[in-house]
Amino acid sequence: MAGATTAARRRRCTLTMPRLLILFAHPRLEKSRANRALLAQLPTHKDITFRDLYELYPDFNVDIVAEQALMAAHDIVVLHHPFYWYSMPPLLKQYIDLVYAFGWAYGPDGRALQGKAQFHVLTTGGAKEAYTPEGFHGNTLAAFMLPLKRTATLCGMTWLPPYTVHGTNRLTDAELDQAARHYRDLLLALAEGRMDPRTLTALDRLDQIALPTH
Repeated sequence: MAGATTAARRRRCTLTMPRLLILFAHPRLEKSRANRALLAQLPTHKDITFRDLYELYPDFNVDIVAEQALMAAHDIVVLHHPFYWYSMPPLLKQYIDLVYAFGWAYGPDGRALQGKAQFHVLTTGGAKEAYTPEGFHGNTLAAFMLPLKRTATLCGMTWLPPYTVHGTNRLTDAELDQAARHYRDLLLALAEGRMDPRTLTALDRLDQIALPTH
């Protein structure tokens, strides 16, 4: 019995924890109080890689080979951006157009992203109530994100619900800090294997879940 217990512990110790790749895109970060607050709480962790796309590629000349290598080396892709015109900033769209390439990410021989998970971290000026059929935008956030979801699922990725910070212009500093700390804790829970992405697929939003403790 003692030998079996020791063997089980060894197996747990050799398990590879999921690696997270955060692709951040905001063309005017200096104007975004909400995103600066979220970034301030990003954890420093060996299995979390952060990429500021507008800092890396101000000319939009994305290094496809380097970015594909990074994506291949990570298990969970986090697309962090403001929800511009019901979508994403242009550089992140450029990144997806180039990096999620036919024959690599999808198509007959495109299997590089299969089995990975992906979710968006969004900031919106509109309140949560604005993203309802009866609200200002006339649709749910999930409805607006269907093309983004299909992009991920076409590549064989597991689509997770978004982490959303709504009504950013009206949030207090304390409320923003609370959202940022919860975002940090979610990233750590995923990177440390305390939360299985496959259990999150049926949820509506990641920003309202209770996170497991250590």
